[in-house]
Amino acid sequence: MTTLEIATGYGTARAELHCAKDGGAVLLLGHGAGGGIGAKDLVAVTGAAKAAGVHVALVEQPYRVAGRRAPAPAKQLDSAWLTVADELSSRFDALPLVFGGRSSGARVACRTSAEGQAVAVLCLAFPEHPPGRPEKTRQPELDAVTVPALVIQGERDPFGRPAPSPHHEIVTVGGDHSLSSDLDTVARAATEWLGRVLRPHW
Repeated sequence: MTTLEIATGYGTARAELHCAKDGGAVLLLGHGAGGGIGAKDLVAVTGAAKAAGVHVALVEQPYRVAGRRAPAPAKQLDSAWLTVADELSSRFDALPLVFGGRSSGARVACRTSAEGQAVAVLCLAFPEHPPGRPEKTRQPELDAVTVPALVIQGERDPFGRPAPSPHHEIVTVGGDHSLSSDLDTVARAATEWLGRVLRPHW
């Protein structure tokens, strides 16, 4: 494992690299709003993707690196993410990039996928709406993604469940927003999908 510190316009971000042997793509995973890169679903997907031949970068946003729990505004999150993606793209010799993350990190991945030229987007526990506020939908962020996307969602997630569309598929697993009650299914779904969507790029 290698840890990089990357200067962004909003402070220092950190990328924890888990490199696969002869990796053919790079999966960037962002954390949730109040959580970190040690979330159980992120760890499970990291191990499974690396075993399947995909390099993984667990990305810590500058506000977390600085020790703050309250998330930065979306514009800052997106800008810092794109800076990290650009650095990793050059470091990995322009391998295909898959953007992903859990909860808030999934939203960042969706919003930046076009500008960052991601070939696919992996969403763990996409927060469709704030708990109890279905009228505050974030579905347009997901619908705007034009590359293949996978959403892995807990069946009892208080943040709701996104609607499927031609560009993204939904896998529902037991449990809530943490996805921690069925990590084997989460990891298996992610790696099967990665193998499928990356095949044309390998």
